[in-house]
Amino acid sequence: MENNNETVSRGKYLFAAFLAPFIWGFMSIPVRWIREYPAEDILYFRIVTALAVLWLYLLLFQRKTLRTDIQKFKDLPRNRKIQQIGLTILASLLIFGNWFTYIYAVNHISIQSAALAYLTCPLITAAAAYFILKEELRPLQKLALLIAFGSVCLLAKGSLNDVLWAATIATCYAFYLIVQRISTGFNKLNQLVLQLSICALFVIPKLIYNHHDIPTEPIFWGTIILIAVVFTIIPLFLSMYALIGISSTTTGVLLYINPIIAFTLAATYFQEPVPFVKYVAYGIILMAIVLFNSSNFRQIEKNSAKL
Repeated sequence: MENNNETVSRGKYLFAAFLAPFIWGFMSIPVRWIREYPAEDILYFRIVTALAVLWLYLLLFQRKTLRTDIQKFKDLPRNRKIQQIGLTILASLLIFGNWFTYIYAVNHISIQSAALAYLTCPLITAAAAYFILKEELRPLQKLALLIAFGSVCLLAKGSLNDVLWAATIATCYAFYLIVQRISTGFNKLNQLVLQLSICALFVIPKLIYNHHDIPTEPIFWGTIILIAVVFTIIPLFLSMYALIGISSTTTGVLLYINPIIAFTLAATYFQEPVPFVKYVAYGIILMAIVLFNSSNFRQIEKNSAKL
C-alpha cells in the first residue's frame, strides 16, 4: 500500500511537471495579440499584474502559511539565511531574463526561435543537474537525451540569430529550475510572490520613468491579466510544485512539451513556413520524451493495476 501511495504521489508531481509546459506552449497566442506594444511593457505589466493577484490571494487565503514561512526564515542560522536570500535573488533575475527574452523573441524574432529555446532548455537542465546537483541518469535516459541533442542540432542549422536567442532563453530557465531545486523548505507560492516582488523592484522604476504611455485599450489589459494568471502564476507554481517530488532533469525533459505545441502552432495557427526536416526533428524529440520517461510510465501503470 505504501508503494502504491508513493506511485500515486509521483504521478501527481509528473502531471504537474507536464501541465506547466503544456500551458506555456500556448502562450505565443496571447503574446501575439499585443505584439504592437513594446516587449518591455508587456513584461513589466505582466509582472506587476501577477504580483498584485498573488498578494491578494495570499492575504485573503494564505496568511497562516505566510506567517509560518516568515517564522521559519527567522529561525534559520545566519549562513542559511544568506544562502536563501541569494538563491531567491538569483531565481528572480533568471526568471526575469527568461520572460523578457521570450517575449522579445516571439514578437520580433520568430515563434520557432522561442520553440527552439525550450528544445535546448531540457538539455542544459539535464547537464546542470548532472554536474551540479549530482542527479543520476539511467542509461536509457542518457540515450534519450543524446537523441534529443541530435534533433536540436538538426533544428539549429538555420539562423544563427535564432540559435543565440534560443540559447539565452533556455539558459535562464534551465538555471531557474536548478535554483528552485536547491531552494527547499518553504511554501512554493510564498517563494513565487517573493521572486515577483524582487522583479518588481526592477520594473516599477522603469514604469515610472517609462517614455511610453500607459496602455488604455481593454484588449491589452485583458490579455495581460490572462498572461499573468494563466501563463505565469499557474504554470510557475506547477513547475515549482513538481520539483518537490521529482528531479530537475525529469522536470526539464518534460519541457519538451512546450516547443512541440509551439511548433505545431507556428506551422498551423500562425502559418509560419516550416521545412520538412523540422517535422522529422520534432517527431524524434517526441520519441525521446517517451523514451526518457518510459520507466516512470511503466511504474505508474504497474502500480495503478494493483489498486
